[in-house]
Amino acid sequence: MSKKTLPVPKGSFAVGTKTFTVYEDREETLYCAPGTMRSISARVYYPADAQCIKGLAKAQSMSRNMLKAISRNMHIPLNYDKLTKNGENTSCCYENATATAGQKFPLVLYNHGYGAYRDCNSLLLIDLASRGYVVISIAHPYEGMLTELDDGRTIEMAKDIAKKCYSPYFKSVKALKSLLKASGSNEELYRRFDSMQRTYNSFLIDRVPEWEKDTLAILRYAKQELSDIIDLTRGVGVTGHSFGGAVAFALCEDYPELFSCGINMDGGLFGEHEGKVTKTPFMQITSESNANAVTRGLIDHTAPAYHAVFKDMEHLGFTDMKYQIPLKSMVGKLDCDIAHDRLSDLHGEFFDYYLKGVKESPALKSDEWVRVSEFAPDM
Repeated sequence: MSKKTLPVPKGSFAVGTKTFTVYEDREETLYCAPGTMRSISARVYYPADAQCIKGLAKAQSMSRNMLKAISRNMHIPLNYDKLTKNGENTSCCYENATATAGQKFPLVLYNHGYGAYRDCNSLLLIDLASRGYVVISIAHPYEGMLTELDDGRTIEMAKDIAKKCYSPYFKSVKALKSLLKASGSNEELYRRFDSMQRTYNSFLIDRVPEWEKDTLAILRYAKQELSDIIDLTRGVGVTGHSFGGAVAFALCEDYPELFSCGINMDGGLFGEHEGKVTKTPFMQITSESNANAVTRGLIDHTAPAYHAVFKDMEHLGFTDMKYQIPLKSMVGKLDCDIAHDRLSDLHGEFFDYYLKGVKESPALKSDEWVRVSEFAPDM
């Protein structure tokens, strides 16, 4: 599956993992499943006792069903039996490993992109757990490539749902391309983005609060079932890729009493933002080509805002796909190890400062691959 050796987590902890499903009493609002209740799958990564992992086999990276779904949707020939036999279908974490005894760790929640899947950023999340965080990755049924529930059921992405996100498609894509090439102030570019989303992306605007509800359901579960390993003293962190990054921003905007800081990885900031102010520190991480889609996060804020722009990166380069897809048009020209290293360090530095409070300031420094800017509170 990987085109080169996968990165080893940089933190000092071993990493355990397990899955759970929250079966909501909330009625499904999507057109494809009327009258049903929302079921939300999640995977948790957590610091594990290094002594207890001795003799344990590493967890599988992907199930047979998930590999089939990725192969079918991404047009990548992936064979579960071959990859598993060759040892390529493994992660640097251990299923149901014993958690580190006597310690609690800050909690970070992660949302995948629209049409993606729960484990598409496993390399980043495992690395974050190795640094001393409990990280929960959330799967959104019917809106991900495939959602696997703990009762054995699988839920495929709803038919024709992609067409609803950008409608009409060609006019929407043309408007987005025009926006991404435009110039202007952050305020001007946001107004242009907002006009575009209201014209072509009303479906995505409406889905943001539903994904927020999914995330809040997972947070409630974590507070109840994982209280022995999570430390909520400084609040909860949130991150996400693509649409999941837009949801991370919305959560910090709408629930600052719960989410104390957040990160968006290359997601256009869809959602209702008028009259709102961002009161928590937030970092936008984007490719150069997507920088104009996140300017909402750089205005109307009373806490520090950051923008880290990756050179030679494409949208899927912010996920595990940079190790799995050789097409530079999809993941970018930036070396996958450099991309992973910088993405992991940005998360680590940001959360170490705002969630752990162990640094005097976050070391979010620019280099030849990433340009980082800080925007002081403007209100």
